[in-house]
Amino acid sequence: MSGQDPFCRNRRLRRGAALTFVFASVLATGAATGSFGELGGPDPESAATSRSAPKGHREYVAEAAAQAMAAGQSPVEAAERAVSRSGDRWGAVYSEGEYEEFEEALDGAYTGVGLWARRETDGRIEVTRVQDGSPAADAGIRGGDRLRSVDGKGVDGRPVTEVVSLLRGDEKDASAGTTVSLGLQRGERAWSETLRRARLSTDPVTVRRLTHGVTVIKVAAFTRGSGDRVRTALDRSPADSGIVLDLRGNSGGLVTEAVTTASAFLDGGLVATYDVNGSQRALHADPGGDTTRPLVALVDGGTMSAAELLTGALQDRGRAVVVGSRTFGKGSVQMPSRLPDGSVAELTVGHYRTPSGRSVDGHGITPDLEADEGALERAETVLSGLGQ
Repeated sequence: MSGQDPFCRNRRLRRGAALTFVFASVLATGAATGSFGELGGPDPESAATSRSAPKGHREYVAEAAAQAMAAGQSPVEAAERAVSRSGDRWGAVYSEGEYEEFEEALDGAYTGVGLWARRETDGRIEVTRVQDGSPAADAGIRGGDRLRSVDGKGVDGRPVTEVVSLLRGDEKDASAGTTVSLGLQRGERAWSETLRRARLSTDPVTVRRLTHGVTVIKVAAFTRGSGDRVRTALDRSPADSGIVLDLRGNSGGLVTEAVTTASAFLDGGLVATYDVNGSQRALHADPGGDTTRPLVALVDGGTMSAAELLTGALQDRGRAVVVGSRTFGKGSVQMPSRLPDGSVAELTVGHYRTPSGRSVDGHGITPDLEADEGALERAETVLSGLGQ
């Protein structure tokens, strides 16, 4: 990345992070369901985008955008500079088109090549999963392959969010049909593949059954409907099945969906508290969840945001044994504000805490049992000790 404007680089990273660490649109959903009632009204979505960010912060960013627009300059870049100067680590600014893509991402749709990756301890980027029918699958890429470069840029040591941004072509606002060149390695073989990005959709919840009566429910992200999918998967699993809720690599999503997931395993009660502009509020699970089956939550350093909120609730409430490695530590709340040119600023307004009052931001969730390699096997062992 040498030689690039650091402001532009940071702008792309924050936008990519915001696409990953989703608290946006939660207020629109929450207002409709009553969870965030004071933002409700005839049009909860417009209420969320016009009144949700802290007044001083919002007006500062909006004024920067308006002044740039009047001067014939980019209001989005001016607003982003204002966010950067404010020290808002997770703040981001989207054009109208980018925000539409953001909303589509919450529905599980995205433009890309259909692969998932993680960074190993030595900094290498490894492909962890390839989506069936995707450009990556058609090219024969498979889990375990090493990703060495994207469009000629080495990816070793880069944050996974940055690698994802390169694959999606965020820097160039790449659309479906554009190409991306990948440098790959499998064993001793190194090769290149040029793929054409496509419009893809994903099921954020997958289920598989292991031996010894264990059901693994993997939640990749909390997109719309994912909470109900978890509940359905739980209802369809054998009554005597122990459950592994795999949240590894889950980078967050809609908080309402995380709360719905919590409701599948809790009989009501507190899920988290959070503050918005100094006002304290609470999120509660619905009554009637399954509280009897043994449950293990699997986490790692890629477990973030809404996934950490869920993990903290299950741990504090004594509902699950948490196995894995310390989670990322992103516990701040963003809300959207509409700017004069129609773009949207995602601004930090507060932080959430677990039911026992623990702060997640900057700390993460410490598992009950540390495990890196063989974490799933450790989870199976724990389930056997819980009566599975």
